[in-house]
Amino acid sequence: MANLIRIYEENPNPKDIKKVVDVLRKGGLIIYPTDTVYGLGCDITNTSALERIAQIKQVKLEKANFSFICEDLSNLSDYVKQIDSPTFKLLKRNLPGPFTFILPGNNNLPNVFKKKKTVGIRVPDNNICRAIVRELGNPIVSTSIKDEDEVIEYTTDPGLILEKWDNLVDIVIDGGYGDNIASTIVDLTGIEPEVIREGKGNIEFM
Repeated sequence: MANLIRIYEENPNPKDIKKVVDVLRKGGLIIYPTDTVYGLGCDITNTSALERIAQIKQVKLEKANFSFICEDLSNLSDYVKQIDSPTFKLLKRNLPGPFTFILPGNNNLPNVFKKKKTVGIRVPDNNICRAIVRELGNPIVSTSIKDEDEVIEYTTDPGLILEKWDNLVDIVIDGGYGDNIASTIVDLTGIEPEVIREGKGNIEFM
């Protein structure tokens, strides 16, 4: 049975954030609000939690394209190879925001992702998930939650999310209604930035 915790984005209650982080540290799964759709996440350092998410999403963990939710760009060098100045400026211009940036991963990636050459980085414009990452001290691995009719309809109502995910996760955070448009995905591993999925937000390249 999942706990439903109401957290307000304007001023997330530190006690509630701590409760969520305690669950993450014990290998728990959470569903939480972002600046786009609600996400399913766990502590990036907990392999058994990562395996639970892969099982739910019916993907092989080592091949899964999960995003890393970061508080800001200060931890980028933990998981990403050194990037050039124009790339960093592009990230700084657009983050926090509704974008996932594909960047070259480095050797510090968790063991299960060691074979992956790239990593998707997200810094959502949402105080709740950024407060969770700050308290946790490292990124959370994240994937969007979707309705069965897959392509367009995302789950937006925390009450309905709880009904559906009650036996699969440990906490559902009610941060108000979510959006139903996913993040825009931009690949920054080539010579030029390439938008590989149009989603929410208008990317500023210059």
